[in-house]
Amino acid sequence: MATKRSLDGEDGSPNKRTRTQPDKPSADLSQEAQECAVGVTVFVAPKVPGFECVFKHRYTDFLVHEILPNGHVLHLTDKSEARKPAKQTKPVPEPSNEHKIEDPSDEQPGSEDKTQKPPAEEPPEPAPTVTGQDENPTLDMPELSVEDRSTLVDIFGNEVTQKILNLQGAVLRNPERKPREHNTVISDVISEKTKRTEAHMAVRRIFNSKLQTETLQDQPGVIAVKASPPVAVSGARGQHGGDRNGAPAPAKGKVGWQELGGEYLHFTLYKENKDTMEVLSFMASQLKIPARNFEFAGTKDRRGVTVQKVALFRMRAERIANLNRMARGWKAGGFEHKKHGLELGELAGNEFVLTLRDCHFPSGEGLDATERLELAERLVSEAAESFKAKGFLNYYGLQRFGSFSTGTHTTGMKILQGDLKGAVESILTYSSDLLPENVGEESVNKVPQDDIYRADVIRKWREGSANAMEIRDKLPRRFSAESAIMQYLSKKDKKTGKLMQDEDWQGALMQIQRGLRLMYVHAYQSLVWNMVAGRRWELYGEQVVEGDLVIVGEKDGKATSGKQEETDQDGEPIVKPAADDSVATEDSFTRARPLSKEEAGSGKYDIFDLVLPQPGFDVLYPGNEVGKYYEEFMGSEAGGGLDPHKMRRSWKDASLSGSYRKMMTRPLNGIVECRVTPYEGADEQLVETDLEKMRKRGRGNDTDATAAGASTAVVSNEEEGPIAGGADHNELPHSDQANGDQPNGSITKSNIAVVMRFQLGSSQYATMALREMCKGGARAYKPEFNTVR
Repeated sequence: MATKRSLDGEDGSPNKRTRTQPDKPSADLSQEAQECAVGVTVFVAPKVPGFECVFKHRYTDFLVHEILPNGHVLHLTDKSEARKPAKQTKPVPEPSNEHKIEDPSDEQPGSEDKTQKPPAEEPPEPAPTVTGQDENPTLDMPELSVEDRSTLVDIFGNEVTQKILNLQGAVLRNPERKPREHNTVISDVISEKTKRTEAHMAVRRIFNSKLQTETLQDQPGVIAVKASPPVAVSGARGQHGGDRNGAPAPAKGKVGWQELGGEYLHFTLYKENKDTMEVLSFMASQLKIPARNFEFAGTKDRRGVTVQKVALFRMRAERIANLNRMARGWKAGGFEHKKHGLELGELAGNEFVLTLRDCHFPSGEGLDATERLELAERLVSEAAESFKAKGFLNYYGLQRFGSFSTGTHTTGMKILQGDLKGAVESILTYSSDLLPENVGEESVNKVPQDDIYRADVIRKWREGSANAMEIRDKLPRRFSAESAIMQYLSKKDKKTGKLMQDEDWQGALMQIQRGLRLMYVHAYQSLVWNMVAGRRWELYGEQVVEGDLVIVGEKDGKATSGKQEETDQDGEPIVKPAADDSVATEDSFTRARPLSKEEAGSGKYDIFDLVLPQPGFDVLYPGNEVGKYYEEFMGSEAGGGLDPHKMRRSWKDASLSGSYRKMMTRPLNGIVECRVTPYEGADEQLVETDLEKMRKRGRGNDTDATAAGASTAVVSNEEEGPIAGGADHNELPHSDQANGDQPNGSITKSNIAVVMRFQLGSSQYATMALREMCKGGARAYKPEFNTVR
């Protein structure tokens, strides 16, 4: 018999908590109301006129390109050749127990053409042993920083450290070998437990989990260091082993990872109208690996065209390239092997090229087309100059808080309150208006089919008529949190048929991917930060006052540090959203200090130096009225009745250390460039994407354009020229190039668009920048979706 689930107290029993009414679905609220609900209320320059416009009318109206640390903008092109490791300069012996080195020129299409020194011949390895004898000392040693080597020597001593490095060298040079075929390094007795713990953590961190440690049971205090075993690839045909990330070990005769350039495959992901995780989840399903194995610097907007870097441990380029044949709305290229993943800092920010359509300007009524265009150019220029000079409040955008009736910040608040059942309920909330019987094809308020599927599956699960298989089959892939929770709560005892864990709320939340799970509590922190930022501006404006916080040593380039937290679901660094942010998971944690009265009045600091903390147990709060507002808001009903000074929780994922975020920000490199252009048709294309440029240069049809041959190019700002510098990169049309001019100088096209390009540091929101420039007049396009496929 089906079991009806009553999370919201439908049976009316007194021991069931009645769920409060959910917020009005965000789709039914105006954009201004949605912004106010999450604390986005203030403009920096309210007297500068804005204008009304529609953005994201077409997904090609929103282009995003990652900026690499050297300032270059990432593009997908067809110019590069596959990277080929150099062939051996002399023959290599081929006894039965050796593997020859082959030229993989046909295995990695689309990578950069870079030659590499041929690897030295491998001396034979000694037989496996557990006595801790030295590996062959002539093996190439992996590169190790002075700090890491010092850490190992401090723990193990010089002799054992050298043995560990020899073992690591053997593992890198022979990735096809089984762990038991490598030596085991035995340490001296380490009597202190804290020292042994440090040893385990250091080996795992320094060697990226390619070596493992264990304390010997028969020799107390002695640690054994071994090669890590491969992880079996579940469900992969004909594969019975591989590396720790599920990728198979190289087949015999294949070029080793080091010869390719490193164990991490870096590639460029170009996507159109797709979520980052939607694409990566598809790729993972085809590669038979977990989606969490992909490293990337941030999830990009779905309704847009985006280009970003992705890295994957021990993956062959041809396997990714082969997926291009199945690609729909995305493309992979620019393959290159490196010795590290993206954790070393691969993102300086993002470049945006936005097309704003259907623009209307104050006092524009009654003007002819030519006069309206002149007015538009004057007002857009004024708004752009103000935006470039004064910047904008570094608000978290609406996408930080979810898109359904209950925001992610509400879920995070419940987790921090300890109401884990309420948190589960909020994730599984749906509007009855989205049920199939309430949404007809002729309905005025059409919605995406995925949202209808989501509501229907959750409804059926609550009624007890949807089992785990139906949840997996019918719930769209992007609703992974809902799927994980429902499948976990649905598990039954095989003997009795009764639900086993239908009230294990923490267990249900733990089934959600950790990055997504942390997004909820981070969204609550973002809500608090937004509320405080607006309050700070209302109290003091751009004036620096006593008690304001600044980063320790930032003005002198000597910022102190501790340990940084992990990145969130958006891939955003939790600490300091500046241009030099990295996606490091163990980078330095920025420290802040309050300014004295003398420092605040000295003129040394300005509004762009100030930071505000996200609430946590390891941050300082401003020593003025702003600090008091943290207590006031968080203690209120809207803030969840929480205490900013008590943020530790027994559950690690809900125990927040906090972080600092710049209160104000400006476009990177002072780049804010706009073009006002007339256009006629609502769907007229005004900019070119990377893929369109490839086709224009003669790459051929769609099949050619999604083949494995495409690769990546980076373009410096200087190369791009004044606005995009040529036909190869983000070219923005001038108003006199839009085919709207007549010989007499009059304009015949009736609509006006503004195409703008600017750069922002990581963890800064283009929608919030656009809000400041347009003074809230920018409205996201809401498409009408077909309710029947």
